[in-house]
Amino acid sequence: MLETRAADARQFVTSPFDPQQASAEEWAQALAYWRQRHDEDFPGEPQPEDAHTEQNVRQHTPLHVVHRTFVRNAQGRIVGSVNMGVRREGSPDHAAHAPFVDVWGGVLQSHRRQGAASILMQQLLVLMEAQGKTTATFKAHLPEGLAFLAAIGAAEKHRSIENRMVFAGLDEAALARWRADALAPARGLRLEIHAGRVPFERLATLMAPLSALLEDAPTTALERAPMRFELEDFHAWYAEIDRRGGEHFLVLLLDGDTVAAVCDASWNALYPDRMFQRLTAVAPRWRGKGLAKGVKAVMLDLVRERHPEAVMAVTHNAQVNAPMLAINRQLGYAPHKHDAIYQIGTQALRAFLAARAGAASTEVRA
Repeated sequence: MLETRAADARQFVTSPFDPQQASAEEWAQALAYWRQRHDEDFPGEPQPEDAHTEQNVRQHTPLHVVHRTFVRNAQGRIVGSVNMGVRREGSPDHAAHAPFVDVWGGVLQSHRRQGAASILMQQLLVLMEAQGKTTATFKAHLPEGLAFLAAIGAAEKHRSIENRMVFAGLDEAALARWRADALAPARGLRLEIHAGRVPFERLATLMAPLSALLEDAPTTALERAPMRFELEDFHAWYAEIDRRGGEHFLVLLLDGDTVAAVCDASWNALYPDRMFQRLTAVAPRWRGKGLAKGVKAVMLDLVRERHPEAVMAVTHNAQVNAPMLAINRQLGYAPHKHDAIYQIGTQALRAFLAARAGAASTEVRA
């Protein structure tokens, strides 16, 4: 078996993909590959039109750079890919992000267990060594992806759950109670709502307090740079929304000028049947008082009023975030997909590749 895999691996070649320099034929091949990967990895899920995919891949991101590599079979067909995202040189907090590279990609089902993924890991190691990266981070949900990450020596550091909730099952009376309780005059809190877009002037004043709430979110044993909201990201995201259609919603409960609770969500014209829940968080001194329920109730009312075509909500929660999971269960959220985040360093990755190369060489000589 090892001899077969070694022979198969020699049939693969890698090639970088530069979205700005790629020819029309290269783009056609890439888009066809991405469509197939989407259907294999997320069966039954809608996917955007090729034009939107191409726009997103081409889009300049002010804070990050993505290095993309394809692996092709003997016939020249793209059968796998690795994408390696790093913090852009010279961007704010570059030093804190410098050790890390975010990795995503995969191999078509028809070409798995033939050495293509290991070849892509060689490309990852080359980048990590060239740029001084020490930690690569992967997210996977398919059994074969989890097995591969364990096989290369990556360690599981965090788990999250994609939860979904159908609006038809909402308890409207409970939502009304949650909203009324959070907004009770005795609390002395002020409600602030933004629908469609948040003015950049207001966003600028919210970056620090919202980042503090985001940083407090549980990430288990994940090694990472500080988690922050950054205005540059919002400029890029709003530009994307302007192209494909969509809205950003932000609900705040304020204690004077201090953020006591927040809920933000988005609606994407490419997926009009769903609302995407983003951050829901409560400042430490206000926890345990029902504010998370309150801002969620306000958000659900807001989005359903503006987008009656939306019939479900999608959110992601850390598996260890018991309080938020409990609230979501009360709303009717149910698990749809489980994700695991793995990390590996250069030493472990180098050891895996060396062992694999040595085993293949032995089998070929035999």
